[in-house]
Amino acid sequence: MAVKSPPDAGRTPAPDGGGRASGLARAGAVMAAGTLFSRLTGFARSLVISAALGTAVLGDTYTVASTLPTMMYILTVGGGLNSVFVPQLVRAMKQDEGGGEAYANRLLTLVMVTLGAIVAVAVLAAPLLVRLMSNTITQDEAANSVAVVFARYCLPTIFFMGLHVVMGQILNARGRFGAMMWTPVLNNVVVIATFGAFIWVYGAYRESGVSVGTIPPEGVRLLGAGTLLGLVVQALAMIPYLRETGFRFRPRFDWKGQGLGRTVRLAKWTVLFVLANQAGATVVTQLATAAGEASGKEGAGFTAYTNAQLIWGMPQAIITVSVMAAVLPRLSRAAQDGDPGAVRDDISRALRTSAVAIVPVAFAFLALGLPMSLLLFSGVGPEAARGMGFILMAFGLGLVPYSVQYVVLRGFYAYEDTRTPFLNTLAVAGVNGAAAVACYLLLPAAWAVAGMAASYGLAYAVGVGIAWKRLRDRLGGDLDGPRVVRTYARLCAAAVPAALVGGTAAFAVTHGLGDGVLGSVTALAVGGSVLLGVFVVMAKRLRVEEFDALAGLVRGRLGGARSGAAVR
Repeated sequence: MAVKSPPDAGRTPAPDGGGRASGLARAGAVMAAGTLFSRLTGFARSLVISAALGTAVLGDTYTVASTLPTMMYILTVGGGLNSVFVPQLVRAMKQDEGGGEAYANRLLTLVMVTLGAIVAVAVLAAPLLVRLMSNTITQDEAANSVAVVFARYCLPTIFFMGLHVVMGQILNARGRFGAMMWTPVLNNVVVIATFGAFIWVYGAYRESGVSVGTIPPEGVRLLGAGTLLGLVVQALAMIPYLRETGFRFRPRFDWKGQGLGRTVRLAKWTVLFVLANQAGATVVTQLATAAGEASGKEGAGFTAYTNAQLIWGMPQAIITVSVMAAVLPRLSRAAQDGDPGAVRDDISRALRTSAVAIVPVAFAFLALGLPMSLLLFSGVGPEAARGMGFILMAFGLGLVPYSVQYVVLRGFYAYEDTRTPFLNTLAVAGVNGAAAVACYLLLPAAWAVAGMAASYGLAYAVGVGIAWKRLRDRLGGDLDGPRVVRTYARLCAAAVPAALVGGTAAFAVTHGLGDGVLGSVTALAVGGSVLLGVFVVMAKRLRVEEFDALAGLVRGRLGGARSGAAVR
């Protein structure tokens, strides 16, 4: 039975294509463009890092050290900043004098003080943190020494991550969505330049054979300092955007009795949420570094896992995250207005719209992951590139439940419910960790990390089943389930034959031309074209409404562009 919106809610569900949808599309487009460019430069950054350090032990030391700040940040305040404080900022803007600026200043001051203390402790505890992430690295004296130095340069980025996120959330709450997605490009450019300088001075990994025992101390300091500088530039670049909105930062220490206590209590469950999530990630890091070392091969360890995951996560960040970042303030307002019908409609629309791209891309990773990695990672050698290709294929289909989970959990955050996402993540982290252990124990070392990648998607599939039921109950038994399931089922029915035919075509090309750059480019072009063509035909025959709407929008925009060009 559909949940009816209260008559006094002031907001009724708009049909697809209405004002709400167009506003979401505009905001999502700005964010998607920024995220796309950010992810592309981030991917270029990953390629340059791999070209400089390889994907063996030295590459793992940098990957572990550069992962530490993100993990520490999320474990401490990051989870709350990302999910809890947007609804609180929206509330403050509606209720407080001055549009919530005083609340935002108190929050920014509190975060700066907290993160400053966390950075000081983390830098001192760097050796312990490296051990927590990888016993394999700490047991190698040279690798441990390099990893600790990297970590001490990288850990101060925690402070600047927090600054960037708080300023971005203040902008989001004020309806300015682009800056948070575009400024990471500056970070990527700085890091690319830093590793480019390293390659220019010391040579690429394939020529130099640099290792944890031979990398010069000056080289380690160069890479560490460049990584830190990138986050500093990213954070400071947000200041002009804030000034454009009229916001002026003034440190405020009058935290008591100003509503921050309620926010911190809400964030408690989000911290536990990310703690559970990062516990699973730590297990994977430990096992992946150990498996890579045991295999004796490149492209079978933690760096290969993170590189493949970076490619795999790009569609999620460009499409789903951008859409939900734009819709979250509106979801929060609908929840505060007591309008479950509007919450349901926005969740349903976000799920169905993002699925049009997410589902075929997930199957494309499965069908074309190997030639994709052979092309993109050709600079690190065929063995490493092939290993990352198999890991990317294993990640593939998990993109669908990963995207769905992300959208569904935002429904709980709109109601300021952070406890339910925590309980849901316990199940996800438990399945992910247990499956990773099983892969490490049961699979050959060379294939263990690929198994862990497949386990990641399995864990999120379990999480979706749990989260869906709970959100449906929260909305009175209606989450537009039949319509959402029908859309995903039809998209999968279109994607399966597309992936089979496209993957077969790519395999035939690779078999004929080899797996070098020429063979990989041709295989991707032929396989991708075939996959896309078959998918489009099947989606039309299956009458996927959302696909038709998207195609119509694209045709309309192209037609408008042509008409405008003709007039000019």
